[in-house]
Amino acid sequence: MCKDIVVIGGGKIGSTIAGMLVASGDYAVTVVDRSRDALERIDVPGDVERRVLDIEDGRALTGLLAGRFAVLSAAPWHLTIRVAEATRAAGVHYLDLTEDVATTRRVKQLAADADSAFIPQCGLAPGFISIVAADLIRRFDAVDSVRMRVGALPQFPSNALNYNLTWSTDGVINEYCEPCEAVVNGALREVQPLEEREEFSLDGVAYEAFNTSGGLGTLAETLAGQVRTLNYKTIRYPGHAAIMKALLNDLRLRDRRDVLKDILEQAVPTTLQDVVIVFVTVSGTREGRLVQDTFAQKVYARPVNGILHSAIQVTTAAGICGVLDLLAEGALPARGLVRQEAVPLSAFLGNRFGALYGSDAGLAHAA
Repeated sequence: MCKDIVVIGGGKIGSTIAGMLVASGDYAVTVVDRSRDALERIDVPGDVERRVLDIEDGRALTGLLAGRFAVLSAAPWHLTIRVAEATRAAGVHYLDLTEDVATTRRVKQLAADADSAFIPQCGLAPGFISIVAADLIRRFDAVDSVRMRVGALPQFPSNALNYNLTWSTDGVINEYCEPCEAVVNGALREVQPLEEREEFSLDGVAYEAFNTSGGLGTLAETLAGQVRTLNYKTIRYPGHAAIMKALLNDLRLRDRRDVLKDILEQAVPTTLQDVVIVFVTVSGTREGRLVQDTFAQKVYARPVNGILHSAIQVTTAAGICGVLDLLAEGALPARGLVRQEAVPLSAFLGNRFGALYGSDAGLAHAA
């Protein structure tokens, strides 16, 4: 019997999620969006119910969610709390993709005594990156440092930003502007976005990485007091951070995010020709020796169910769909807060959706 799922948001990620779930044959999907045009543009390999609804209308949303198995929020980050509160009122399972730290704090409050599962941050970063880090951490007797790096980049950069829009513009701006969590010298701290820039190479290609908000998920809280160093940085091609700092700080567009969004969407093209890079390094002791394990992988744009999707669409949608599958199978707790680091990497990659990350290329970690 198909499980009844509601996907909030009919944009690129929401439609990808809906397509993956419908094609599996195990889920009946309703996609909710306030834009009829967005719903009509959804291209999926099967039938989905389309519902026009403003999720700011909490009563109407709660009524729609009642009796479903789960709600998957692919709504803009600033609307996620509305979805979480309606889900709690409806008493169904909740999963989201948010990278917003304040939003996740509210979700954790709602999950505290809930009879259903609340699983925030189920995408790429936060999401899969935490599943990988937790798997590496379990291989150590004691952990000293955890460094997590993720980037969604154009394969063929051709502008001064060395960047194309590959996902939510609101999400990119938010993670460039909001404070970031980190563990520094054993203490949980807030650090500034776009700072602590570093350079590295992978497969002969040069990259830069810098602080951005939200990528650690709940790991900062989970590992506080257990590690000396824990941080998350976004990967870009060299030169990107300097231009973004000029826009946000020197031109003060940090305080005019609507203007910055309009500039980016009018001047920076989107692309389906992207690559997602996942790079996690953990150092610590094992059998009395200081050792380091690394997970490094690239995921490229590819067809899924006959429809071409960007790498960021594939990895984000596969993240939340894989966790939903594990929840439906009874492999995850069915009530309260479920952290990404509680999801076993082997179970995730063995899942039909998680397998889209590819388990046979670019991996380098201890057996």
